[in-house]
Amino acid sequence: MVAKVFENIDEAAERYSGLARKAIDYGRFQKRLMDRAVAQVPDYSPDEWLGLKDLVTDDFERIGNFKEVMTIDQMIAFLQAWAPTSAWEGSFKRVTEHDNVVILELEERVQHDGHWNAVNSVSIYEYNDEGKLRHLDVYLQAVPGDVEKGESYDV
Repeated sequence: MVAKVFENIDEAAERYSGLARKAIDYGRFQKRLMDRAVAQVPDYSPDEWLGLKDLVTDDFERIGNFKEVMTIDQMIAFLQAWAPTSAWEGSFKRVTEHDNVVILELEERVQHDGHWNAVNSVSIYEYNDEGKLRHLDVYLQAVPGDVEKGESYDV
């Protein structure tokens, strides 16, 4: 069995290249914007989330932890609304890359409405041959009752 090591995502990213690094950097991009949004940095703009479009295909699809399906435009709208109200942090566990698929395991911690939840997550990134993300599946493992579908997840 491969040991699961929790470490800083930025430090772990330095060891990877290729699509594995792209998957990690995708999350780091979102983390930077979430931090800017929640801190209400004066030059933060919700339009910064439009930068995600440079990383994905036109037909991108995300299937989230509640089986909600989002296009890139729906996901950006969700993140623009959610980011200023929530804090996110994560610890790296491991990443696996095969062909055009990357499996990324994290422990994620989210604060919303003053309450912190910790979950184990597995995200499966499917890239096209040009290295753009075309599909993302998100799976969560949580203590029962810790993760509830709230209005912020409505798309």
